[in-house]
Amino acid sequence: MAPILPHITLETASSPEYSIIWLHGLGADGEDFVPIVEEINLPVAVRYIFPHAPKRPVTMNGGFVMRAWYDISVGDLSAERGINFPIKQDATGIRDSQAEIDKLIAQELHRGIPSTHIFLAGFSQGGVIALQTGLRHNNPLGGILALSTYLALTEKISEEASEAAKNIPIYMAHGFYDPIVPYALGYWSKEILVQKGFDVDWHEYAMQHSVCGEEIRDIEKWLTAAIKRQS
Repeated sequence: MAPILPHITLETASSPEYSIIWLHGLGADGEDFVPIVEEINLPVAVRYIFPHAPKRPVTMNGGFVMRAWYDISVGDLSAERGINFPIKQDATGIRDSQAEIDKLIAQELHRGIPSTHIFLAGFSQGGVIALQTGLRHNNPLGGILALSTYLALTEKISEEASEAAKNIPIYMAHGFYDPIVPYALGYWSKEILVQKGFDVDWHEYAMQHSVCGEEIRDIEKWLTAAIKRQS
């Protein structure tokens, strides 16, 4: 098997039946969401995987090298982006990260986890990659959790979305007061997905670019319902 990204693995019990690959945001690492998922109680044994994004120069931060799923420039996340979409995007970096997450999915398949028991979750940049990967994967996945994020490469989604992704459940959540990824951009991304026929469960919260307790409870309910639908 091809080399995969370094990552943290957390199993809630022996012999996991489900896998959730959780992607952090810009400048963070795989440790970022470990405390949060420890607050989520699901009715099955789960293997959480928290990969560390590669380190790369980030234009928006003056070329400073940090963990990032792709490069991003000043203005890439303007509130007007929903009106003037496409603007400059690091398509190469986005697709490279998609390929890395595909390897992690392949690892879980090799371990015997059915594709429908594999979920992708991501916050901010990580949510971009979760959507990018999940909507294009050739196997039907269990679902996508896209938190405080947006849909990239929208002009390609119609031609690149896989047949397997047509019925994939998607949980999207955003803060009204997000100063990093504007609420308008997240909502517009949701609308694009709905227009394309995807099943999106949209949630919004009185928060900034973060995760709140109410959202964690909603994620727990959503994942529990998704798991029960498969049983």
